[in-house]
Amino acid sequence: MNGKSARIGSRRMISALALAGLLLGSLGCSTMESAPASSLYNRLGGKTAITAVVDQFVANVAQDQRINGRFATTDIPKLKRHLVDQVCMASGGPCTYAGRDMKTTHAGMKISHADFTALVEDLVGALNKFKVPDAEQNELLGLLGPMKKDIVEVP
Repeated sequence: MNGKSARIGSRRMISALALAGLLLGSLGCSTMESAPASSLYNRLGGKTAITAVVDQFVANVAQDQRINGRFATTDIPKLKRHLVDQVCMASGGPCTYAGRDMKTTHAGMKISHADFTALVEDLVGALNKFKVPDAEQNELLGLLGPMKKDIVEVP
C-alpha cells in the first residue's frame, strides 16, 4: 500500500462512519465572525467553503455505484443543509445542527462498514478536490469519526 492509499485508508475508517451520519442528518450557519480565528471552521474557510465541499461530496456519492442507491429517496437539499450544519458545528463554527441524532437516523438501515468506508472515500475526494490540507482533513475526520458506532449496524 503506498503512502497515499494508507493515508486515505486510515482517514476512511475514522470518517466513514461519521460521514454516513452526516449524510442522513438544517441550515443555520451564518458567518465566520462567531468562531475564533484558529478554529477548524475558519481554517476550512467558513460556511462558504464547507458548503462547496458538501456539494462536491454529495455529487461524489451520487456517482458512487457502491452507495448511491441508499440515497434514491433522500431529500438532497435537506441532506446538504444537515451536512453543512453538522460540519460547521463540529468544526467550531456558529451553526447549530438541528437534525436527529445519528443512532435514531440510521436505526434499521443496516449500514455496513463498507458503506461507511465508501462515504469516507467520497468525502476525502471532495476535501482533496478543494485542496484542504491533511492536518485539517485529519482533524475534521477525527471529529466526525466517533459517530461510526451509532451508524454502522452490519460488519
